[in-house]
Amino acid sequence: MSPTTLPAAGPEHGHVTFLGAGPGDPGLLTLRAVEALARADVLVAEHEVLDVVRTHARPGVTVVNTEPGPSSDLNPGSGTPQLTVVDGTSATVVPAVRDAAHLVMEAARDGRRVVRAVSGDPGLDTYAAEEMLACAAAGVPFEVVPGVAAAVGVPAYAGVPLRDAQGADVRFVDARTASDRCWTEVGVSDGTVVVSTTLDSVAAAAGELVSAGRKPDTPMSVTVAGTTTRQRTWSATLGTIAQTLKQAKVLPSPEGGRPVIAVVGERSAAAQREQLSWFESKPLFGWKVLVPRTKEQAASLSDQLRSYGAVPHEVPTIAVEPPRTPQQMERAVKGLVTGRYEWIAFTSVNAVKAVREKFEEYGLDARAFAGIKVAAVGEQTAKALVAFGVKPDLVPSGEQSAAGLLEDWPPYDPVFDPIDRVFLPRADIATETLVAGLIELGWEVDDVTAYRTVRASPPPAETREAIKGGGFDAVLFTSSSTVRNLVGIAGKPHNVTVIACIGPATAKTAEEHGLRVDVMAPEPSVHKLAEALADFGARRRAAALEAGDPVTRPSERRPGARRRRTT
Repeated sequence: MSPTTLPAAGPEHGHVTFLGAGPGDPGLLTLRAVEALARADVLVAEHEVLDVVRTHARPGVTVVNTEPGPSSDLNPGSGTPQLTVVDGTSATVVPAVRDAAHLVMEAARDGRRVVRAVSGDPGLDTYAAEEMLACAAAGVPFEVVPGVAAAVGVPAYAGVPLRDAQGADVRFVDARTASDRCWTEVGVSDGTVVVSTTLDSVAAAAGELVSAGRKPDTPMSVTVAGTTTRQRTWSATLGTIAQTLKQAKVLPSPEGGRPVIAVVGERSAAAQREQLSWFESKPLFGWKVLVPRTKEQAASLSDQLRSYGAVPHEVPTIAVEPPRTPQQMERAVKGLVTGRYEWIAFTSVNAVKAVREKFEEYGLDARAFAGIKVAAVGEQTAKALVAFGVKPDLVPSGEQSAAGLLEDWPPYDPVFDPIDRVFLPRADIATETLVAGLIELGWEVDDVTAYRTVRASPPPAETREAIKGGGFDAVLFTSSSTVRNLVGIAGKPHNVTVIACIGPATAKTAEEHGLRVDVMAPEPSVHKLAEALADFGARRRAAALEAGDPVTRPSERRPGARRRRTT
């Protein structure tokens, strides 16, 4: 048995896993944490941790978001931490500090597996040790799955090294509980100090260090919302940090109670951070990007945008529905089995999905494609076929479009092609380019409506207002229909929003709707479109730095300011 394999839960006491959810980036969850979450019967977590861990819980588990409780002297601005207990049937919300241990014990009853998720690492959590002791006293078996501690993970994402070749000492201080003796010890030390505090208490912590002996010109960096796309870091010194935050208009603020990680020491100099700030210097860092596609098609594009530091917001503009008359599709699928076709051509992921669903309805699988040549337009369509168990015989070598497919499609040859017919499952609004081209090459085409595309329902009012009011930094248009449908269901994007289009036809439609096109993909591919937007963001960032201007997102421009185009 692996040392990390879960033991069987006892019939009476269950089993509890104390799990570190890390500092905020969901990608920092460990493999062991994901495994424990997938096997959990009950999940107990603070509100701010839920979004990180809930996607790895079992399918069907109901997750209820909770808001932080009212503000208190102990938790200014954020309120008393709240817990959500989630199992398959119920959700209970209670103050974490008072009842966490009791909740964990109750959740473990009847032999259930409980995951108690905490921010950062359980070993540094204020209350996790008490809950573990309660489990031990009650005879409830438990284990600990470490997580990335905020005091370590946040400086790494901020580009602030804690040690260098000289191997300086590193001290971790929680400003909320630090004693006078603690401040004195770190004050006389020349090592690196990592301070966990709140935004409005940073200046007080800096003052404590100066009073204890640190020089006022000692470098200091302060990071809020570390490891997330809301991360922001300020570099200053112990003596200037208060003025720096004031000049940046960060303080005073009603959000002054937000937790921050401050790093103090010679090794955290601003010059080093400029070179090592890998996260905040991503080309689309913090950009809120609208992805108006069907939800199934948006996933891979959204993942790519996240890799550039963006925050994708998926708004379905097209809904896919079955054809009004399914008989034509049914005859064509039966024709596949009986040898009616030499080729089948897929022009979209939705076409693959429509055929696959009809196969499953008839109890067929990928083996039904035996002896039939398969063509696919685009890498995503090809991937959908491979996931179905079918490797395409033909994918365009050049332009990923119907025209590109025709460039590589062989003409019908009665000597080598025993059958002259092609099955083309497609959308009801597809163009005739591929049909006409195949007929010209000598093929007979069964042009079959496999699915219908209809305009999706309008997004929530909040999203519509963000679109029209400049709340988005960019919008990606992947077809002319996404332009028409988005404007139809949500309104025209604000003129500060960067407009990126997949090709000339889509760009023309955008311009016809009064939109200025800033970015166009070098070839008709959603991934090339995302790359082009990232290049645009990188050039925009470089231009700001060269001009000595602060790096801002498009949505951060002053209302009424003239828009300049970055080429």
